Amino acid sequence: MPRSDFEYIVEFTPECFYAHGPSHLAVRVWNSGEVGEGQSETRLGLRRDEWREIWLPERTHVFLRVPDHLCVGEGCSPSPSAGRVAFKVGKSTGINYLVLQVHYAHVDKFILGGTDNSGIILTLLPSYTKSVSKTAGVYLLGTNGVIRAGEEEHFEAACRIDEPVEIHPFAFRTHTHALGKVVSGYKIDKDGKWHLIGKHNPQEPQMFYPVKDTKMIVDYGDVLAARCTMHNFRDVDTYIGPTGEDEMCNFYMMYYVDGDKPLAQKYCYSNGPPSYYWSKDPKLQYIPASIDKEASAPEV
Repeated sequence: MPRSDFEYIVEFTPECFYAHGPSHLAVRVWNSGEVGEGQSETRLGLRRDEWREIWLPERTHVFLRVPDHLCVGEGCSPSPSAGRVAFKVGKSTGINYLVLQVHYAHVDKFILGGTDNSGIILTLLPSYTKSVSKTAGVYLLGTNGVIRAGEEEHFEAACRIDEPVEIHPFAFRTHTHALGKVVSGYKIDKDGKWHLIGKHNPQEPQMFYPVKDTKMIVDYGDVLAARCTMHNFRDVDTYIGPTGEDEMCNFYMMYYVDGDKPLAQKYCYSNGPPSYYWSKDPKLQYIPASIDKEASAPEV
């Protein structure tokens, strides 16, 4: 990304040329501030915990605008307007590199010597634009943990927002591997009331979906919480890990802030089962039975 100035990303458009290939594409950003001037950019040895990411299914078009006009999904054709939401990149933003990662459901073509030019087209605006008034960010809730063979389990996380900033959630994405049944995300306000951000079956297309309440505001002192309900149909225990035979529990919340200072806090992780549950967390003094049921109930 540019080092002399910053730019705004306002649109992501996947271009997929391999009909039976990409299951999704990930745009990952990385702060290269610790890289020495003499190091080759192709030999950085990036660690997994240094990435931040935006995942897109192969046909998902994401156009960043105010929530009431959010365009997410296949075939949407938004028109430009004032008040855009954008990801600020380059210069002093801490986002110096964008790296494309393509996940393939089938690799037969490559075994036979084939190639693929799939990618993502980014629409950018210059730093002097007057049409961007809100800055986007992504907040990730995830867990560690294990699910025993043949059992159902809740993988849960919760963190308090400790920064004096108002954030406006406008989209969410859920992610597990094969054992996930439902993933739910909530805001718990300072009065202890739970508000659903979004809930989805992670076995369906893992794209960003609009939040339930487009007028929701999360601010200082509120708690963000997520639960992945999983059923282990295998005859072996399954642990959180990076491979398809492992599991993952992730709830991504895309949000915007007025101005250009998104949250410095970008992750919320727990140790997961059997060490961590909502019921053991002192931040969550009361979990209504209706919320406990709703968080694991399939979508209707």
